[in-house]
Parts: sequence; structure tokens; C-alpha cells
Amino acid sequence: MQGSKLYVGNLTYSVTDEQLTNLFSSYGEVKQVTLIGNKGFGFIEMSNSEEAQKAKEALDGTNFEGRNIKVDEARPQKERPSNRGYRRY
Repeated sequence: MQGSKLYVGNLTYSVTDEQLTNLFSSYGEVKQVTLIGNKGFGFIEMSNSEEAQKAKEALDGTNFEGRNIKVDEARPQKERPSNRGYRRY
């Protein structure tokens, strides 16, 4: 694993930053939690790649708040065209 940022999916919409911090802090220092509003996923940044790898191996597929969560290394965000394909005249 190269990075220290993890994608976490299949979350309940009511999950909080604090709950995720508590869950992931067992595997190292949680630097940042970013939940994507009512989408059921978010991102966790650990202090280094080794801690992120430990958390991924331990938590991927486990039950959290009644759902089996998906934990994987976060991929870089793709650039989106600023005009979204519309032509301006």
C-alpha cells in the first residue's frame, strides 16, 4: 500500500466522524475523517501507510453498525471537465 488514505464504503447514513475515528484508531493515528454527506461512504487518513494497511486488512468486510463495510486504498480523484461537456457560445 502506497498511501495513508483509505476509502470506506457501505456505511450507514447516520455514522459520524467520531464513530469512524474510534473504529480506526485501534490501528494507528487517525489524522482526518471525511464523510461524504448521506452517500454511505467516506475517507480516513491514517498517519502512515503501514497503519492504513493494518486497518484495511482488519476492517474490510467486517460488520459496523449493522453493515459489512468496504475498506480499500483511496484512489486519486479524477479530474472533471469544468464545463461538463456543454458548449458556451
